[in-house]
Amino acid sequence: MIIQRVVLNSRPGKNGVPVAENFRMEAASLPDKITDGQVQARTLYLSVDPYMRCRMNEDTGSDYLLPWQLSEVADGGGIGVVEESKHANFAKGDIVTSFNWPWQTKVILDGRLLQKLDPQLVDGHLSYFLGAAGITGLTSFLGIKEKGHVTQGANQTMVVSGAAGACGSLAGQIGRLEGCSRVVGICGTDEKCSILVSEMGFDAAINYKKGNVAEQLHELCPAGVDVYFDNVGGDISDAVINQMNQNSHIILCGQISQYNKDVPYPPPLPPAVEEIQKARNITRERFLVLNYMDKHEASILQLCQWIKEGKLKVKETVVKGLENIGGKMLHHFLA
Repeated sequence: MIIQRVVLNSRPGKNGVPVAENFRMEAASLPDKITDGQVQARTLYLSVDPYMRCRMNEDTGSDYLLPWQLSEVADGGGIGVVEESKHANFAKGDIVTSFNWPWQTKVILDGRLLQKLDPQLVDGHLSYFLGAAGITGLTSFLGIKEKGHVTQGANQTMVVSGAAGACGSLAGQIGRLEGCSRVVGICGTDEKCSILVSEMGFDAAINYKKGNVAEQLHELCPAGVDVYFDNVGGDISDAVINQMNQNSHIILCGQISQYNKDVPYPPPLPPAVEEIQKARNITRERFLVLNYMDKHEASILQLCQWIKEGKLKVKETVVKGLENIGGKMLHHFLA
């Protein structure tokens, strides 16, 4: 059986900026028959995520992320429909997902790596299982639950950087649902700011490319910042930390401003900012959603309920065609 797949063609280098030519589309063959325990499926959706920039390096800088190998197929979160099964848990027509789905049109996978999905949970909107009702939603929800220390009625202010992104747009809404009284987003265009306020329920949004972020934060967060959902790191995070209150909390979700640089994770703070963090007893602990597997099922049910009730608004970008996946990745890394 001939299929199409996307392989890593070259590495951008730890300090380099990825280009489309780092990936290559090619034809490959799959065995015509599957063996006991295997499942053959047709790929429906693949997720493109910022963490994948680290997997383009020979050393990902992380003990839980394996690097993609040159001339080998890339992989990540994926969803497909079963076409043939020799695993007891799956039958033809089942919708399945895996964290390690190869970037190819059809796949043969070990059934032990797959989870069966219930399309009714998302009213048939299957791509949500890779976003708001999947690892993205779990990261936002569990990050806030486990590291945010949000308390109903405590009049807390949350700031979200990368607020118009997949995690950020959900995090702001979840922060509100969990009890924050004020939510302020930081993003990169006036249009994104408008969407956050008019559609996502943020109280205000800052375009970091316009004006002084620190001054705008001071104005929009008069009582200081109690919870910071950090997707970006760098200068923006330094400005937020300067505004944070005593005993406040940073949810360290991502540091995308640092992903094209050879720095450790989490990147160290500048000495003056680190001094503020310590003096004000601000928590800044690494957060990894995979450490909370026992809470995934209940959390996904909660996310799906919010989506169905209209309490959690979902924005997603869907690009058709496997050949376009490299360009989609660049959008993440260069945004």
